[in-house]
This record gives sequence, structure tokens and C-alpha cells, in this order.
Amino acid sequence: MSVLKKILIGLLLLFVIMQFFRPEKNIDSNDSLTTFIKETKPSTKVQNILSKACYDCHSNNTNYLWYNNITPINFWMANHIKEGKDELNFSEWASYSTKRKKHKMEEVYEEVEEKHMPISPYLITHSEANLTDEEIKQLVDWAKEQHNNY
Repeated sequence: MSVLKKILIGLLLLFVIMQFFRPEKNIDSNDSLTTFIKETKPSTKVQNILSKACYDCHSNNTNYLWYNNITPINFWMANHIKEGKDELNFSEWASYSTKRKKHKMEEVYEEVEEKHMPISPYLITHSEANLTDEEIKQLVDWAKEQHNNY
């Protein structure tokens, strides 16, 4: 057997073994967004935008697609989700101070308005999260209104 074949077989075995090691999934059985929704009162349209473009990475409940079952993709995804939740977690809204809520709403409208959110890697596999100009306006207007309410 040639060296190349041995290397390929070794890599294949490593890949198979890696499939047995997975990060913990970001799935919460509770309706953890209730406080956020009650307090910020997004319209149905804004709620739909938040659901399709924000909650997967910015809440305690991610809707996983098939590719998240493949290691190392699932570790990469888990890292993105962790970073997103560290920056803003709508599920933890009740624990934020008024000052922090005001600042987070400012970040929401700035990041969306500047088209930094949703991030490009997310849009590759979630084309529905690619916001139209009208959706951006609706989300930005709502976030600005919330910012002014704090």
C-alpha cells in the first residue's frame, strides 16, 4: 500500500472517530424569549424577522440544520453561537440592566443598518435570513424605538 493511501485511510478513520465527539447543542425547552417579547413588543413582522435572522445565534434555542451533525462543522457552529450569545442573548433579556438593554438595542439597529448582521457565514446556509431593505428598515425602526424607550 502506498504512503498516500495510508494517509488517506488514516484521515478517513480520524474523520469517523471525530463524529463521536460533539459539542452541546443550544436547545432550551423553556419559552425563554417570553420576557423579551413582552417587554419590547415587536410587531408580527419584526418578530418574524427576529425569528429568521437573529434567534439562532442570539437566544438559548437554535434551530439546527442537517450539517450541524458533522464534526468539525458542529464545533465551528457552536463557537459562533457562543460568541453571538456572549454579545447579545435575547433569552437572558430579563437579567440585563436598563442601561445594558438600551445599549444592546443601539447595537441591534447599528449592526443591522450597517448590514453587519446577520453575519455572512450564516447567510450562506440560511438564505431566508438575508434581509430585504424593507425588513432592515422595520427592524431598525423598532430597535430605535426600543432604544428610546429605555
